Amino acid sequence: MQASHHGAAAAAAPASSLPTMPRVARSHVWDWLALLLLVAVEVLLNVVEPFHRFVGSGMMTDLRYPLKSNTVPIWTVPVVAVIVPMVIFTIVYIRRRNVYDLHHAILGILFAALITGVLTDAIKDAVGRPRPDFFWRCFPDGKAVYDKITTGVICHGDPSVIKEGYKSFPSGHSSWSFAGLGFLSWYLAGKITAFDRRGHVAKLCVVFLPLLVAAMIAISRVDDYWHHWQDVFSGGVLGLVVASVCYLQFFPPPSDEKGLWPHAHFKYITDREEEENRPQNSNETGSCTRDDLDALEAGRRD
Repeated sequence: MQASHHGAAAAAAPASSLPTMPRVARSHVWDWLALLLLVAVEVLLNVVEPFHRFVGSGMMTDLRYPLKSNTVPIWTVPVVAVIVPMVIFTIVYIRRRNVYDLHHAILGILFAALITGVLTDAIKDAVGRPRPDFFWRCFPDGKAVYDKITTGVICHGDPSVIKEGYKSFPSGHSSWSFAGLGFLSWYLAGKITAFDRRGHVAKLCVVFLPLLVAAMIAISRVDDYWHHWQDVFSGGVLGLVVASVCYLQFFPPPSDEKGLWPHAHFKYITDREEEENRPQNSNETGSCTRDDLDALEAGRRD
């Protein structure tokens, strides 16, 4: 009820003082620049050569699984974990017209995906764990060659395929899926008030559905022999933790009475009510200056 009261207060505000997407985005310009920096770091991490962990002849027992193609192609992950949630955010915006909600949901999920991507690839490059199909990446003709002294592998396969073979831990498919779809689960839980203590278990099915999709994507990585189970499990935990932190940075917990909308929305409403109740010292009653609005939308407090 409190959320609907705040929504009514926003609707009663003068049209000229209502927040707009460009204005809210400008107030978060540094956040958007940080996203661009994360993109640059992510590209760099995919260019550098990962650590080549020692692989000896006696270690090949768990690394001789067949080299298969991806059941879930790489391009599918950002579509399912980022684009699809953004479409859902947009549908909510069309129905409810809350600029803060749309902007913060998009910004939040992009941060969740990119922070997860940077952490995942940085750990991949540092750990250099060989994939379960490493033998066939190293020896595509099936003829193994080892150093006579160290028994270490002497690979003669495609360098790019071998490079990818040292990036098993953690799973990028798993971490990205749980980052994006985990954020969506948090978002849906808030929008349908899944934790309103009324016992509607059907709402939990909606909340768990994105997590089920993420789990299926993660499991496919083990089925394709691209990852060990530890890689998939660790990637899922990493993505879900980052998604949770990013969501709670912008939104209250879904169990909160204000869990429907982002923090900035309620701050905007509260500050407007305080402004309207404040004694007026000018001829314009109930209005805010441009600087005041920018401060409100940036989430700053006096």
